[in-house]
Amino acid sequence: MIGYLAGVDVQVLEGVLVEVPTKAVTGMDRRAFGEFVGPQGELASYAFGWTTGADPHLARLSIGIGAGNPGGGTFHAVIFENEDGHAFSLIDDPFESVPQGGPDLTARQARAHEDLPFVWWATDQIMQRDRRAWWMWHWLLRTTCIQTLEVFERREPILLVRHDVDDGTWQLIGSSDADSSTAKTGHLHHAIDEDHSLIDVLDLPPGSSATRTGIGHPWKGHS
Repeated sequence: MIGYLAGVDVQVLEGVLVEVPTKAVTGMDRRAFGEFVGPQGELASYAFGWTTGADPHLARLSIGIGAGNPGGGTFHAVIFENEDGHAFSLIDDPFESVPQGGPDLTARQARAHEDLPFVWWATDQIMQRDRRAWWMWHWLLRTTCIQTLEVFERREPILLVRHDVDDGTWQLIGSSDADSSTAKTGHLHHAIDEDHSLIDVLDLPPGSSATRTGIGHPWKGHS
């Protein structure tokens, strides 16, 4: 693990997001793709995804390295809620094919692979930097948020997002003054389902907020 440090200069290049309705009326299969470049030019490709309404409530990951090389391969894992966070577990079942990957590795082959420490480190970097991963985490952890009645009923767009410092609660507010007596509780990932631009503010630290003047306008952060 020497050299695999959180503060090093890496690149996570977000690729396409593929959304396909499932057979369930409200189900949606989402898959996000991208590329990773390490501090010394190490390359990896990845895909992660989740299906709304899925049971069990799991996300999936594929990350590939060494395309065309003898040691190349594609590692597959599930991502699941673990206490107040998440965890990964290698699996045999392939999820996606990725450009930098090689043959699909079983869980046993992946555990024995000499580059597994690098793969896990790269995965951590990807999950921290790819905005779609933040969306996935809120789905996985079922994060709740407080919404004004107008936003909850989709009568107003979200113009103000707050991340409270005391308890970490998220608040979504429209153009009307916030009225706590009519506020509703919902899941944050459902709000992102309706407005994908919210992924741009999911890195708000507690005690911060973001505003915009209307749909399609850029978010402005406030500390």
